[in-house]
Amino acid sequence: QVQLVESGGGSVQAGGSLRLSCVASGYAYNTYCMGWFRQAPGKEREGVATIYSDGRTSTRSYVDSVKGRFTVSKDNAKNTLYLQMNTLKPEDTAMYYCAAAAGWCNGFSSLSQNAYWGQGTQVTVSS
Repeated sequence: QVQLVESGGGSVQAGGSLRLSCVASGYAYNTYCMGWFRQAPGKEREGVATIYSDGRTSTRSYVDSVKGRFTVSKDNAKNTLYLQMNTLKPEDTAMYYCAAAAGWCNGFSSLSQNAYWGQGTQVTVSS
């Protein structure tokens, strides 16, 4: 059974940093596309970042609003996905969810439609 458990959320002031973690279990971790999504109150869920990394091939993608501020990474030895978030803005406030789906990454929509999901971790950025 696939399980994804996020941690690392919290409250910070604008300009601060947080690192989210997602520990995965129950599947062939290296051969899955993984990503981060977020959902703010009253808004639709939004893709933030995706990563595929099997030791030979590595791809990453980001939504435009976080490029240059967020970095997605994986530690295959620890079955853990990370999202390093720097220069946080109030508009980054949301519940952040980890997602995983078998195969290559092929965009946020594809990952969203086929993913297993974590329970979410709250990020709050104050101005």
